[in-house]
Amino acid sequence: MSATEILSLNPNRVWKHFYELTRIPRPTGQMKAVTQFVKDFGEELNLEIEQDKVGNVLIKKPASKGYEGAKTVILQSHLDMVPQKNSDVDHDFAKDPIQAYVDGDQVKARSTTLGADNGIGCAMMMAVLEDKMLKHPALEALFTVDEEVGMDGANGLEKGFLSGSVMINLDTEADGELCIGCAGGRDVNVSFRFKPDTDIDKEDIAYKISLKGLKGGHSGVQIHLGHANANKLMNRFLKEVVREYEARLASIDGGSLRNAIPRESFVVLTIPNHLEDDLLDLVDEYEELFREDFAGIENGISLKAEKTDLPESLLPVEIQDDLINAVEASPNGVISYLADFPGVVESSLNLALVKSSTDGIEVKLLVRSSSESRKDWICSSLESLFQLAGAKVEFGGDYPGWQPNANSELLRLMERIYIEEYDEKPEIIVIHAGLECGIIQSNVEQKLDIVSFGPSITGAHSPDESVDIKSVGKSYEYLLEILENLK
Repeated sequence: MSATEILSLNPNRVWKHFYELTRIPRPTGQMKAVTQFVKDFGEELNLEIEQDKVGNVLIKKPASKGYEGAKTVILQSHLDMVPQKNSDVDHDFAKDPIQAYVDGDQVKARSTTLGADNGIGCAMMMAVLEDKMLKHPALEALFTVDEEVGMDGANGLEKGFLSGSVMINLDTEADGELCIGCAGGRDVNVSFRFKPDTDIDKEDIAYKISLKGLKGGHSGVQIHLGHANANKLMNRFLKEVVREYEARLASIDGGSLRNAIPRESFVVLTIPNHLEDDLLDLVDEYEELFREDFAGIENGISLKAEKTDLPESLLPVEIQDDLINAVEASPNGVISYLADFPGVVESSLNLALVKSSTDGIEVKLLVRSSSESRKDWICSSLESLFQLAGAKVEFGGDYPGWQPNANSELLRLMERIYIEEYDEKPEIIVIHAGLECGIIQSNVEQKLDIVSFGPSITGAHSPDESVDIKSVGKSYEYLLEILENLK
């Protein structure tokens, strides 16, 4: 990565801190290095620093002269990032820095996620803390941990950790939008257990089937775009090859993270030797079928077959069939839309992961909904479906939605400033993606007035992630105006 490219961008302070964050491996669950980095930063500024039991870091900056009587403002972003890469890239998210670069008016990463979600928000907070010339109320900069899987930082936030009553979340991903509400979510964890079948016909042959080239993306922000789900597509192929061509499934590995639309799936299967040509023809047919079905949505779908060694074991026939039937029957994508916000998704389901081991299979799904009742209903439906298939179903990672506040003083102020500065009205939105706002509100005693905004980020949770350079400057300028007007 050319540091000069990134460090020459404006606002310089923001890009400097973002560049530093790209050098620190920070996938969800690996927070020690990045939280130490943030604490060291606060100590260099001689600011008050606290860290709670789950690892969230709070840096406090006193009010500027003349702002001592204003309400304390919480600035909030999360430190972790989604670790997604293309399968042909040698990148270890546990130790390798992100290779970010400037591409025209965007900053991108080379074949991995960039981490602008939510690294840009963290960088803006650091720039505010660092600038001694800014005018602002007392600030509490909250850097949460492990947001992307389970929102553990926000869920573990301790009572009394925050004293502010006004909160600006910097995790919204579209310039010109002010977010005032979001959906809640729940993980559905499915497991099949079995004794592997080692009775393999030595006359059979084995093939690895690879489905690649899908767009994937953020399962909240992009679920309505109709991107192909690799697990659903691969399962569609498997159903026919098992039913019509005597195939046996040895292993399956599709998707990775619950909040990323799965882009790839890999299967090893066996088939009678005399049906080899039929298998290869079927793979070509399904590649063409998938491309036709998703024409105009996906442009790089690849389904290929590669001969491989016979596996040591297979899934038992009944487990194989139960898995295929359950995944085929499982809904995926948008379930319902909000009546009060046309075009905004109310409820959705992401069939995120299907992965086998020598004696079991894991299926992970993420249900999102602005309605607790509908969220319960979808989860109950999935429980019934997979229990009928003989699987164990457990729930976890439950987090509440963030309910809109129509009487928000902060929102009215931010609307006025936006119109004055940019001569247009911002769009007031409720989003389907999960933000930490509702969880944080549930973990503090005081009533919070919360609004979320941020620069334009596209392709979040996928290697196509990019952030618009101009919108970063605009968002930071806007943040400074808001703070100056919060007297």
